[in-house]
Parts: sequence; structure tokens; C-alpha cells
Amino acid sequence: MSFVVLVLVVVLEKFSVWRKALQRDGVWLTWLGWVAGQGDASRATRMPWLVLLAALLVPLLLLAGLCVWLGQWFYGVLLLPLELLVVLYCLGRGDVPADLGGFRDAWRRGDLQGAEHVAERDLQIAPQESASALFASVQSYLLWQAFQGFFVIVFWYVVLGPLAALAYRLLALMAAQSQYASMAERAAALRHAFDWLPGRLLAISFALVGHFTAVMSELLHELLAWDTPVQVLLAKCGRAADEQEQEAAGEAGLAQLDGLWQLLVRCATLWFAVIAVLTLVW
Repeated sequence: MSFVVLVLVVVLEKFSVWRKALQRDGVWLTWLGWVAGQGDASRATRMPWLVLLAALLVPLLLLAGLCVWLGQWFYGVLLLPLELLVVLYCLGRGDVPADLGGFRDAWRRGDLQGAEHVAERDLQIAPQESASALFASVQSYLLWQAFQGFFVIVFWYVVLGPLAALAYRLLALMAAQSQYASMAERAAALRHAFDWLPGRLLAISFALVGHFTAVMSELLHELLAWDTPVQVLLAKCGRAADEQEQEAAGEAGLAQLDGLWQLLVRCATLWFAVIAVLTLVW
């Protein structure tokens, strides 16, 4: 069923607005705020692990109970729409190509100051020391957003089901809540654990669909390194896979961004082919 759900996810993502309609985090954030408490002596400050577990377990247990109940009807067919809705909700927020639109326009014009401004406004990229650092940050943003918004969700959904996919998205939302710093720090640590394996599998995918030797020379040094952030690893391997060594001005730079996007599309095709084969074998 997982392969069917993923195919429907891709179709709905491309041809409908279901994802944006589903991705309303207000209820979850309200629940998180209630569990965490407010002020300097909030529960999130005094017992962050307990708050984190409580905030996670309630929605996960509700989803698990719903899966068990629906699995008893019509041979479990009703699980398909439920899992479809969960995976759509768990995909990344925003639209990466659209978010890059302002930066692309400024970069095409050669307007470095404008490019830096829209990168800070639209992509939350802090001002950089040079044009090359800014461009590298945008490349890293593109690869990271594709990973955390799609690839990692697909991986954990296929391996452990909708509960794991939902747990990842809720951890990502908690890690972004700076007003609960101690809890956000622990959520980020758990998220890093979720990212570690699929991040390396995506880097290996870069080697298979891109420049194999260049990617492996980057990856072999970091393959088992626990502390290396996945975002850093993917940035190195992505640029190596597409044989990109430095920033390029104007249209040449946009061609490099397009090259990275096509690299991600090829990786997604590879992953879907592997999942399809595994579905047939099992």
C-alpha cells in the first residue's frame, strides 16, 4: 500500500492544493504551547524531555488508535486515505521553487544586494560575507528543503509507516520553536537522529545519478560521522554530484541551481523505482 500512497502523494502535490489545505499547524502549536507552559519557569524549561514526550505521544497514540480501528474495516482499505492525508501533512512547508523566485530574479540581474535581501526575507538565510558564500547558502537551502520536506518523509514512511513520518514532522516543528529553547534543542537532537541514515542514503543516491567519484570522495570522509549535520553533508555531495565547484554569476548560476533540482528529481525517480521493486518482491 505504501507505494500506492506515495504515487498518490506525488500526483496530488503536483496537481492539487491539498497539501497547503492540510498543513495547518495551529492546533498542534496550541497543544504544544499548553503542554510547554509559559514564562521563565515553564514546564518546557524545567522538564524539557517530559514535555517533548508528552507533546509527541498524544498525537501519535491518537493516530495509532485510528489506524488500528480503520484496519478492522473492509480489509484495511480505509487505511489508504488516512495514510495519504498523514503523508501529505508531513511534507515540507512552502514551495521551494516559488520561494527561490525572488533570489533568482535578483541573481539574474546581477543585483547582489537585492539577492541578499530576498534570501534573508524569503529563505531565512543570514547575510553572507561574499557572493560565493551567499550562493553556496542558497544551494544548501535547496538541497536541505528537498531532503527534509520530501526524502526523509518518504524514507521513514516506507520503513516504519505513518507514525514515524508524523513523529519527524512534529519534531521539526518543535525544533523551530525558539521560545522553548531547551525543548527545541532536544527536539533538534532527535531530529538529527532521524536525519542521519536517510541523509546518507540520499548522498549515495547523488553518487548513483551524478558524478560518482566526486561524491564518494566527499562522502567517504563523513559516511559514519555522527556529528556532521546532514545539511552540510548534502551540500558538499550535491555540488560534487553536479560537478559544481564555485558560484557563478547571472544565468550560469541559475543553471547550477537548475542542475541541483534535476539531480533531486533523478534521485526521487531512483527511490521510487527501488520502492516499486521492493513492493513487488515483498
